[in-house]
Amino acid sequence: MKRRNSRQDAIREIVRGKTVRTQRGLVDELQAMGYACTQATVSRDIADMGLRKLPEGVYVLAEDLHLQRMLSEFVVCVLRAENLVVVKCQPGTASGVAAAVDDAALAHALGSVAGNDTVLVIADTTENAKSLQNLIQKLGNAE
Repeated sequence: MKRRNSRQDAIREIVRGKTVRTQRGLVDELQAMGYACTQATVSRDIADMGLRKLPEGVYVLAEDLHLQRMLSEFVVCVLRAENLVVVKCQPGTASGVAAAVDDAALAHALGSVAGNDTVLVIADTTENAKSLQNLIQKLGNAE
């Protein structure tokens, strides 16, 4: 049971951090992290975790679907400065986007502040801010 939970945590990290389109790609990423698993095992994990595929063919966590909808609909661009991620949105939508970011409980996101068309997401480190920026860009199909 512990190995499965650990592997599923690794899958969560991979799906949030990288663009994965196939089960084989997920197996390869897990094996690179030191997990010995088969495609059948990963297939069961995908079903257990409720992973979904976006129309672009990229795996996303079920809990990130609301976030993905909000980001893809309202985000214009995503910028970063040190440990701060700035999310530019359509006018009047920033508070909804910030709420979706907070609800997703993204790893390393300490919190967010919203204005009218801008969300500021504070990360715990500069490196993790880059990961957050990549995730928000991936989910939002933004620059």
